[in-house]
Amino acid sequence: MPGENLSRDEARERAALLSVDGYEVSLDVRSAIGDAEGDGPRTFRSVTTIRFRCNEPGASGFADLIAPSVTAVSLNGRDLDPSEVFDGSRIALEDLAADNELVVDAQCAYSRTGEGLHRFVDPEDGEVYLYTQYEPADSRRVFAGFEQPDLKAPFRFEVRAPEEWTVWSNGAGERVDGVWRFAETKPISTYITCVVAGPYHYVTDSYERVFEDGTRLEIPLGAMCRKGLAPHFDADDVFLVTKQGLDFFHDHFDYPYPFGKYDQAFVPEYNLGAMENPGLVTFREEFIFRGKVTRASYEGRANVILHEMAHMWFGDLVTMEWWDDLWLKESFADFMGAFSLVGATRFTDGWITFANRRKAWAYRADQLPSTHPVTADIRDLQDAKLNFDGITYAKGASVLKQLVAYVGQDAFLEGARRYFKRHAYGNTRLGDLLSVLEETSGRDMAAWARSWLQTAGVNSLTPQVLLSSGGRVDELAVVQEAAESHPELRPHRVAVGLYRRTGDGSLERYARAEVDVDGPRTVVAELAGAEAPELVLVNDDDLTYCKTRFDETSLATLRDHLGALTDPLARALCWSALWNMTRDALLPARDFVGLVLRFAGRESDIGVLQMLHAWANSALTHYVAPDWRQAGGRLLGEGALRELRDAVPGSEQQLAWARFFAAVASDEAELRLLRGLLEGTEKIDGLEVDQELRWAFLEPLAAHGDADEGVLAAELARDDTASGKRHQVRCLAARPSAAVKAQAWAQVVESDGLSNALVEATIAGFEQASQRELIAPYAQKYFAAIERVWAERSIQIGMDVVRGLFPSLRDSQDTLDATDAWLSAHEDAAPALRRLVLEARDDLARALRGQACDAAVDAGR
Repeated sequence: MPGENLSRDEARERAALLSVDGYEVSLDVRSAIGDAEGDGPRTFRSVTTIRFRCNEPGASGFADLIAPSVTAVSLNGRDLDPSEVFDGSRIALEDLAADNELVVDAQCAYSRTGEGLHRFVDPEDGEVYLYTQYEPADSRRVFAGFEQPDLKAPFRFEVRAPEEWTVWSNGAGERVDGVWRFAETKPISTYITCVVAGPYHYVTDSYERVFEDGTRLEIPLGAMCRKGLAPHFDADDVFLVTKQGLDFFHDHFDYPYPFGKYDQAFVPEYNLGAMENPGLVTFREEFIFRGKVTRASYEGRANVILHEMAHMWFGDLVTMEWWDDLWLKESFADFMGAFSLVGATRFTDGWITFANRRKAWAYRADQLPSTHPVTADIRDLQDAKLNFDGITYAKGASVLKQLVAYVGQDAFLEGARRYFKRHAYGNTRLGDLLSVLEETSGRDMAAWARSWLQTAGVNSLTPQVLLSSGGRVDELAVVQEAAESHPELRPHRVAVGLYRRTGDGSLERYARAEVDVDGPRTVVAELAGAEAPELVLVNDDDLTYCKTRFDETSLATLRDHLGALTDPLARALCWSALWNMTRDALLPARDFVGLVLRFAGRESDIGVLQMLHAWANSALTHYVAPDWRQAGGRLLGEGALRELRDAVPGSEQQLAWARFFAAVASDEAELRLLRGLLEGTEKIDGLEVDQELRWAFLEPLAAHGDADEGVLAAELARDDTASGKRHQVRCLAARPSAAVKAQAWAQVVESDGLSNALVEATIAGFEQASQRELIAPYAQKYFAAIERVWAERSIQIGMDVVRGLFPSLRDSQDTLDATDAWLSAHEDAAPALRRLVLEARDDLARALRGQACDAAVDAGR
């Protein structure tokens, strides 16, 4: 659509021309229930009144709106012809006055892709649920506005909804004469406004705080989900973490929560983890657990709750001017999520999860051809959509962790406090934050920012150990390297730990030194004279952002004694380093699989264990030599079953191994055990096969032809819910049949009949590692289809298709050549589309290098 992809230059020009005084938005969503009329999309009425000023009277501008039709447009009392001023995504505004009032009456479309106002029909009871999701620029699918973060304004919403529904928005609301009216918000950006409506199950609580000056703050709390999930909704735990977070941020930010109430809505078919709408945070409903999950799942939910809460200050109170500085909210929220998780909740090992899981996301993203500085160059909204990535979130958070080590925690937090007070309800750039940090730390932040925020790529740090004739450390140095494509060598504040085995065989740290690594080689003078180490761990305690490497002695120690490391963070860091070496083709993938089989059963941290399961499966799928896959799969299946039987009955380790066993089960005996566990003819002491675990067992059975359509239909009858439907769709697409694959492809690529959640489920089922030959013909079809899909479908569905259906399982040079041929022939394709294909190409090339490394193991024997 013309003008749908707003550019940074257009946004800057508009911000220089306009300032917004306020919005009044009236929505009528009574059409959400009942039969839709006509052949077009189901629509609702949206009437928006915007009052704004123009500092150049007589100038022209535009408002943003994506809608099937516009009924009426009025500018300063003048009726405009919608057919002349509305082009499908923009409303042209001519001859603006100094003070203006724009009224737009439109028919907007309900969404089935999770963008704009999403409409969901619960298959369990037929109830309809609505919620909005806008980031970065989808509020224009619900109301007319100036869709950019730096044109903040107060909002007043009113909503007409079915009589039996409740409606929520950012401000407190009440129903008067059949209309829900909501209190005016503080000045906020369009993309964090929100409406949730429907027969949601709603639970309330409250938070109170008395500050040192005697002032009292009371925050009404609410939490909601679909009625069908109410029996599983542990709202008490959600409220517990919420109150702990509010206490923590009030203690550290010295700025009271500014947005009145605090509702949290767990909503269906959500594309993201969560969204920080002030006063009404939205989450994916998968955070309500229908079956038994491990502590890691509860920790993950708590982290997301706290991440979104941190946004109330970093992002909502103070907002980046344009998406270039997205890190000003996302990096801070990611860091503050882990910081508050450890400081305020029962999840005191949160930094282990951060080191092992969040950083893995960052390391991958930072080695892609699309890597970018933390402060990115965002030319338009498509760029912005793709920039919600591992660099903006996890690398940025890692960099902030390094910054805290660099300037000190007190200076960092005092800088945050000044930042909030100085820029409340405003918009900022990088320099605004750096200036307050310079004030509080006394450090020159410009050089730090250039190295850490304005360059891309990840450094690797490797120890060099020279021993004296007496068996002590003569010199220990840290060697820093960078990729040729991103040669920046950064300053790192790191801890270097020395480890030896004790009398009982434990591998423990006996010496540690912190040092500023700067340049290609840094000597750690404090460790000279120490006893010779068996393991040197650079970046011990995870102070910096880097890839850790090992010297030969350390690597040999890990091969034999990794499970003997007593410190859980040190173990997690070693596992992460070994996985990075596997991805970088420095460690044969079968060796990594062997380490998991040997030592994962001794892993005490459940989050690390589940990450090891994911990595081992990825190693088998992508990085081992093809002729070792069958043997590797057999070893993983046998090892997983052994650990499953040996795990403490009823423990979360047992549950994690059960899920991993299902993921790698392949031979007849393993599949027969899964069938028996489902049918009740087999038992493993302590293992409760609840409904979620039943679906986990059914997918491999479906993928290997042991669960047909009738079996899956019977399971859906047993679990006739929205969650059950997603599981069934995934399992149906997993069946090993050419007709099944053709149908799944047509449903996703050739039709827009599926909702976003069912598109995701179908793609997940279609891509089965055991079916490489079956799906091989779709490699050519993929390259023929993706440009059309990108042009015709929403950006969210486009991203799902381009990423999810890339023929990564057709891992050969032929596929790499076909990818290069497409890129060469489509140099003018949308930059965001090319980025996705380039990223998939890089993953494929990395997999082929890993396979070559692994194949060399056989060649060397």
